[in-house]
Amino acid sequence: MKAGNVVKISLVALLVLGLAAYVVYATVFLSEPGSDEKCVMVELSVKKNSQANFVNEKEIETMLKNAHVYPKGMLMNEVNTKKIEEVIRANDLIQKVECYKTTNGKLCVKVEQRVPVIYILPEGKSGYFVDSQGKKIPNTNYAVNLVTASGNIDEKYACSKLADFGQYLQTDAFWNNQIEQIYVTKNKKGEHVVELVPRVGNHIVYLGSIDEYQKKLRKLRTFYDKAMGTVGWNKYAKINLEYGNQIICTKRSK
Repeated sequence: MKAGNVVKISLVALLVLGLAAYVVYATVFLSEPGSDEKCVMVELSVKKNSQANFVNEKEIETMLKNAHVYPKGMLMNEVNTKKIEEVIRANDLIQKVECYKTTNGKLCVKVEQRVPVIYILPEGKSGYFVDSQGKKIPNTNYAVNLVTASGNIDEKYACSKLADFGQYLQTDAFWNNQIEQIYVTKNKKGEHVVELVPRVGNHIVYLGSIDEYQKKLRKLRTFYDKAMGTVGWNKYAKINLEYGNQIICTKRSK
């Protein structure tokens, strides 16, 4: 290789290294607020979701003020972003929070709420939501349009089987509109069994065990499509999906 080419390559390499070093320097040092720079703006944003309307920006602001960590007016280098995140995350309704400083005295706080997928109303106990992660959300004063599961329900069953079922319903437009309520009892063996109350049709759908619910609902959808248009939605009092590939229908007494 010629000496001229070696010099050119070396110069290019030095320029690339110099540019990389400047980017690191600018990121680490130039973006840091000065010792006398104050927080003049707090940008709070709560991610909106049709099924999660538990908290809003004003409530987050109040939360921070009550904990004496609301940063507006503080020196930027004294604002503790980790502490702000901890205060917000301590709320049972919050799924995720991110807090960071930007330029010109601005602090950004981004909040995501926990997303409920089903409302649980156990016999003789207070109701609560279960979120998409299978975790219990305390009851709140907010009305959320979700399917309700009632009956003989313990928290373990609610946060595993029913949470999974509720999340599935939210992803399927037909069943999300069709299933209005879930009723849970126990059979003679002490196992949870499930009945569904549909929005259309004056009948009860008996699933039995909630296991393999997707397969059972596919079977029911096929039955709806092929039979209900002919016999009518109110002919049967009960549709039993418990047994394998069978559908057992009980006619309504006259």
